[in-house]
Amino acid sequence: MGTHRMSSVTVGVPNLAETSAYYAEFGLTPVGAGWFATSEGGPQLRLVSSPLRRLVGFVIGVDDEDDLARAESRFRRIEVPAHRAGDRLITVDPASGTEVTLRIEPRRPLAYVPPPLYNGPGRPDRIGTRAPGIMRPGPVRPRALGHVVLGTVDWPMSLRYFTEGIGFKVSDLVKEAGAFLRVTKEHHNLLLLKTPVNFLHHTSWQVADVDEVGRGAMQMLQDNPERHVWGLGRHHVGSNFFWYLKDPAGNFSEYYADTDCIVDDQLWKPETFEGVLGLYSWGPPPPPSFIRPDDLAALMTGAHSSR
Repeated sequence: MGTHRMSSVTVGVPNLAETSAYYAEFGLTPVGAGWFATSEGGPQLRLVSSPLRRLVGFVIGVDDEDDLARAESRFRRIEVPAHRAGDRLITVDPASGTEVTLRIEPRRPLAYVPPPLYNGPGRPDRIGTRAPGIMRPGPVRPRALGHVVLGTVDWPMSLRYFTEGIGFKVSDLVKEAGAFLRVTKEHHNLLLLKTPVNFLHHTSWQVADVDEVGRGAMQMLQDNPERHVWGLGRHHVGSNFFWYLKDPAGNFSEYYADTDCIVDDQLWKPETFEGVLGLYSWGPPPPPSFIRPDDLAALMTGAHSSR
């Protein structure tokens, strides 16, 4: 793939100061002008002021001019406007109104982290020492932006835009609900959901392992238990461990680890899931507010009144 990473995401929120404080506590580093950086991905979240919470847009890294030219040609074929501006190609999903930018940038591979030593039946791999996961000092710092989940009122149009235009590949489908799409080797960088209003469901942030998922969530919940949404659990689609929290604007944010990777497209067969497997393999049942956020009606009213 010429596309190689989810570079950054821009989120509009009505309570900028409060939401900024949340993401600093979440483990992202403020770097100025509304930007927050991960430990290895650089500036990857930008918060801007908006009357309603929404996904303003995101940036996808590509290798070179040829990648931009190929994307520009694809957009001509599906009759979606695309604007070249130096090292980037800027477009807008006609259905959700989300701006997507393809930008030439160097690859930023994540540093290799050795897997933790787990003892198991007949397998004493860690002897004479406590588990590293319980000995780690300091707060959890997300390593990189993993994926974005976008609700769209015209799912077929958005799916065509992201696959035939941007160049996302389908990893898996959830029957009558959504599509898991990728532009990197990770199982998904974007999940498109069929929803009655365009909105951001959540952003997802990669940490090293399940211990970091749990530690990150606990540090966020210690003084603010109302932030809890759903977790700890493990998804079936994508396989990743998860824990979801809610920011002050109403967006969900996820710590995740151990997601599926697709290196050879020929060896991966997309499947269609339904029911429980479309949501998770194990963990507590998802609350109704995860499926249908509490402010969805307000977002629909706000969207309608702004037309």
